[in-house]
Amino acid sequence: MTKEQNRTIWILILSSSLILAITMGVRQSLGLFIAPINSSTSLDIISISLALAIGQFIWGLTQPIFGAIADKKGSFGVLVFGALLMFFGLILTPFLTSEFSIILTLGLLVAAGAGAGSFSILIGATAKNLPNEKRSFAGGFINAGGSFGQFIFAPLAQAIINGFGWIYSMIALAFSTLLTIPLAKILSSKSKKETNLTNVIENDIKLKEQLKVALKDKSYLYLNLGFFTCGFHVAFLVTHLPHEVALCGHSANVSAYSLALIGLFNIFGSLYAGYLGTKYKMKYILAFIYASRALMIIIYLLSPKTELTFYIFSIAIGFTWLATVPPTAGIVGKLFGTKYLATLFGLTLLSHQIGGFF
Repeated sequence: MTKEQNRTIWILILSSSLILAITMGVRQSLGLFIAPINSSTSLDIISISLALAIGQFIWGLTQPIFGAIADKKGSFGVLVFGALLMFFGLILTPFLTSEFSIILTLGLLVAAGAGAGSFSILIGATAKNLPNEKRSFAGGFINAGGSFGQFIFAPLAQAIINGFGWIYSMIALAFSTLLTIPLAKILSSKSKKETNLTNVIENDIKLKEQLKVALKDKSYLYLNLGFFTCGFHVAFLVTHLPHEVALCGHSANVSAYSLALIGLFNIFGSLYAGYLGTKYKMKYILAFIYASRALMIIIYLLSPKTELTFYIFSIAIGFTWLATVPPTAGIVGKLFGTKYLATLFGLTLLSHQIGGFF
């Protein structure tokens, strides 16, 4: 591998990671706005939670759709469109505060925009330019970017809420999403270059035929079922942990620090999962992650809800948080190749978000 090829690989991975840091950081911080929106508008917790639940589903539903477009037309247009959707959804939220409008802004526009700039599109665009042995590491690194975004955005959003109010915080998040556009340009320009590193000759199967094959594959179906459970865990915690912290009598800062700790430790978890994917079978890595997460949740439920409990739980669960993504994407690529990876992994993420919706 030449220095130029190695440099191109790192630019692809870093630009994808930074895009995901912004889209995931913004999206995973929305739970912090439930209480202030509830207290300053006529909307109740149920209405706001419904909007975010719909957002969980829309985020998953749009990924295979945008993934199919990216597989056919390239990722740049998809990423720019997603950035604009997120921007307008966030910028309009403070001015449209009925139940219908918040479903439109947070539940549809922001969620669809985040879906256009999420795992399936970014990992798909990057994996096509990488050799097999580097895809698991790349998936872990890109995924860690999303966790880094949560670590940065959650306390930043809460600090702006504390200092200036939730409206200014929401507007600040809106403008931050536009930063993904120049990053998308870099990703697109580098992914168009021929790297000759994939070591795989993709077949000429059409997308419709590939979908039929995938939906009859038991391994693919089992993978989706596991990811459904993962989505339930992640969405439930990131949405309702801030309100649970408040119900237990703790300040909003505990919520922000907890979300930040989840993001921080998932950086290590994602990188480690990506590394393990180069050494061990990815199905075993997934089995261990799901089993350890179940044990953590049981211990958490039985523990007193002190600040320390929230922090320890956030650290522990954070290590497995989205560490499921690199091995899951890796298995999809191993089963079907990278030609339609954005679409097929997007469908897997749809099952994840159906779990998140429930």
